[in-house]
Amino acid sequence: MRPTLISLVLFLALTLTAHAQTDSVKVGAYVISVHDINFHEKEYTSRFWLWFLYNNANFDFSKQLDIPNAKSIDPPQIISDSLNGKAWVMMKMKATMKENWNVQDFPFDRQHLKIQIENTVFDNNSMVFVPDTLGSHFDKDEAIDGWTIRNFKVSVTTNDYETGFGDSRPGKNLQYFSAFLIEMDINRDALGLFMKIFIGMYIAFLIALISLAPQPTELEPRFGLPVGGLFAAVGNKYIIDSLLPQSSTFTLVDTLHTITFLGIFAILLVSVISLKLLDFEKPKASENFNYVGSRVVVVLYIVANILFIALALLSR
Repeated sequence: MRPTLISLVLFLALTLTAHAQTDSVKVGAYVISVHDINFHEKEYTSRFWLWFLYNNANFDFSKQLDIPNAKSIDPPQIISDSLNGKAWVMMKMKATMKENWNVQDFPFDRQHLKIQIENTVFDNNSMVFVPDTLGSHFDKDEAIDGWTIRNFKVSVTTNDYETGFGDSRPGKNLQYFSAFLIEMDINRDALGLFMKIFIGMYIAFLIALISLAPQPTELEPRFGLPVGGLFAAVGNKYIIDSLLPQSSTFTLVDTLHTITFLGIFAILLVSVISLKLLDFEKPKASENFNYVGSRVVVVLYIVANILFIALALLSR
């Protein structure tokens, strides 16, 4: 029993010593702006203040700070002072962040932004972050234009690296670093943008729909207008796709354009069947089919658009 007791005492002593050597750093953030949102390049730019309160003089965040999920970081503006006997460092940051945008419901999309702050020198055995949740906020007037920020929060987590960074000593093949997170959800104010990007598609459908007004025997408007509307809708989709990153999922943009393509095809089908009924010398049946078919196409098109747009809005 005596060796076991001694081993337990030694283990507790080593544990307490390790904890005693771990310094805490209080860190907070104030987001000034989020701008230059670029879906195609999968990036955005953020300007924000960071501040650190700590005791350990070996910490130098002007040289040891890293943002792992940033594409580039501009040299920060640094203000150094002391507060209540602790080192107090404030840093004005500007970083271009990489982001995998979720365009499933574009333009009624909701995005989750995260900025991760780490110290590049000291792992979590030597330093841990403590979030300043009360002091961390965002500029409600200037933070982001055309979007609404929701669920803003700061927190800490542990980031692991499955490498010793060249240190081959036992136990060094897995490194843990304390990480400070700035997170927020942003919802797009989408009504105006929706009308801008989809107005061409809806006009193309209306052009195709006009073709049902002439008599079925008038082949040029009956078939020329829908084909012209189809090319206009395809062109509109290419323009929107050029703004978005490549996605393997079927997005709202894809869905609405597919409904439009099918709607124009249905218009052509109504014209073909109406013309065929005239060839069979059934003018009354041709007229009735043209009348009913045009209204069915319009109703189904409107209902399908409302349904998928409503589903996108509800998912926010």
